[in-house]
Amino acid sequence: MDLQKLMAQAQQMQAGVQQAQEELAQKTVETSVGGGKVTVTATGAGDVQSIKIDPSIVDAEDVDFLEGLVLKGVQEAIAKGKDMAAQEMQKLTGGLNIPGL
Repeated sequence: MDLQKLMAQAQQMQAGVQQAQEELAQKTVETSVGGGKVTVTATGAGDVQSIKIDPSIVDAEDVDFLEGLVLKGVQEAIAKGKDMAAQEMQKLTGGLNIPGL
């Protein structure tokens, strides 16, 4: 095995991973909960960009319900973003399990 060739391949993979991470930060996922009453948009990097709440569910008497929906929406959006990132990284690494990716 040629060590220089291996190092060059590692550098190419590292550059590819960095590019993929930058692209994932630009891609978004969207999830809706509560029958579409709460919609959350997040990036593939896990950053929540927006939360939309249907005014019909805003009830000062039931804030706990709204808080639960928002939390669930955020959790689902982040999970979708992580799934998208994992799929992109798997394409890039050819299924290798590389720590930190």
